[in-house]
Amino acid sequence: MKFSDVILAAATTVVIYGLIYFVFGFGLISFMSSYWAEVSTIILSLLVAGLVGGLVFAGKIQEESRIRAVGKIAVLFAAATMFLTVITFSANSYFGANVKETLQSMYSTGAWTTTDWFTAMQLATFIDVALQVVFTLVFGSIGLYAGSMLRKPKKT
Repeated sequence: MKFSDVILAAATTVVIYGLIYFVFGFGLISFMSSYWAEVSTIILSLLVAGLVGGLVFAGKIQEESRIRAVGKIAVLFAAATMFLTVITFSANSYFGANVKETLQSMYSTGAWTTTDWFTAMQLATFIDVALQVVFTLVFGSIGLYAGSMLRKPKKT
């Protein structure tokens, strides 16, 4: 599998992930309105995007070792979703407000300095980005592998 094929497969899977996350996000997050709704939306979107991406690129994935090809695509997919997560947090004021509200409810007696808020935001961002990468590597790989197994190789 050439590097250009890996880039194309990862980019296609990222686009599919974004579209599926948008649809599931409206359904689950607005219905349940909780942290677990967001996590389940991410997991479902990664699995479905991986399945579709694996199905579409099954021929290219089967050209070499399936595990190696899925691993290459999943690593690039994780890097792209990490970038998307950071961009989303920088453009979304809800994330900062949610962190602030959570910290104020946990530590209501102390006075927080600007450095405290900055550090807390950086840690919360790092944790969410790390979870996104782990989820993408695990569930994206599962979806890609399963999707590539759905299409049988062509006999020549």
